[in-house]
Amino acid sequence: MATSSKFMCAAVLAATLTLSGCGFHLRGDGGHYTLPFPTMYVGLPESSPLAIDLKRNIRANGGTTVVGSARDADGVIEVLSNPEKTKTKTILALDNNGRVRQYLLSYSIVFRVLDKQGKELLGPTNIALSRPIDFSDSQLLAKEQEEALLYKDMQTDLVQQMMRRIAAIKTAGVSLPPPPAVPAQ
Repeated sequence: MATSSKFMCAAVLAATLTLSGCGFHLRGDGGHYTLPFPTMYVGLPESSPLAIDLKRNIRANGGTTVVGSARDADGVIEVLSNPEKTKTKTILALDNNGRVRQYLLSYSIVFRVLDKQGKELLGPTNIALSRPIDFSDSQLLAKEQEEALLYKDMQTDLVQQMMRRIAAIKTAGVSLPPPPAVPAQ
C-alpha cells in the first residue's frame, strides 16, 4: 500500500513539473502578456473603473508604462464606444403573471490601437459580453449585489480579452523569422 502511495505522489509531481515546464497556464489565471509597446496611453476617463482596471493590468505586466498623454505613448488605445454607456439590462424571461423572472446583462466596448504616428495597428475591435441573471422581488437587495458582481466580472473578462488582443499585435519593429527553406530536388 505504501508503494502505491509513493508511486501516486511521484506521478502527480512528474505531471506538475511537466505542465509547469512547458509554459501551461490555466485560462483566467490573470495571464501575463508581453505587450509590444514600451509606453501606452489608455483613451478612457481617469475615473472610469474600466480604465483603472486596464491600466493596472498593463502595469502588472512589467514591460509597459502607462503615460498620461497620447503623444508620449508608443501605443494608444482609442476607445470608440464608451463602455459605461453600453451597459444594458434587458428582460430575458417573464413568469406566468407577466413579472420579470430573468434579465440579460450586457457590457461591450469598441476600441482600436494606434502607434505613435497614428497608424492603425488593430482595427476597430468589438468585445461584447453578456450574462443572464435570475430575478426575484423577494430578494431585491441580494439581486442588486449580484448584478454589480456580474458587471465587475464582465469588466475583468473584458480587460483580459483586450490585453490578449493588444499582446497579439505585431509592430513594425518586430522582425519575423524567415520562412522555412524549401529543400532542392
